[in-house]
Amino acid sequence: MLPNKFQLPKNMYEKLKRDERVTGLTPNVSSRALFFKSIETGKLFCSEDMATLETEKPNQEKSVWLGESQTATELILHNLYPKKSPDEYAKLWALHIEHGYQISITGLSSVKTTS
Repeated sequence: MLPNKFQLPKNMYEKLKRDERVTGLTPNVSSRALFFKSIETGKLFCSEDMATLETEKPNQEKSVWLGESQTATELILHNLYPKKSPDEYAKLWALHIEHGYQISITGLSSVKTTS
């Protein structure tokens, strides 16, 4: 369902690479967690959302991005967004990564320190 190679938008990939230096989590592992975090919120995207997304040229294998979550990820996307093209599924995946990142940052920014 997803193409064999696809990519996140450059700015999102750079954020995940920057976070890797702090967390030690590679962008592919982070993206898996962020995807499911977004899915848990129930957020759905429309064609207009996909039109605004500018992804880079495909350069990463599907198996690298999705790992063991490949089947689950593809089934979730197919169930939430029936009858989409492989490229549309790749954009929807990327939108969910960005959404998961946004809600993670929002949650962290509202945490107050106790010191």
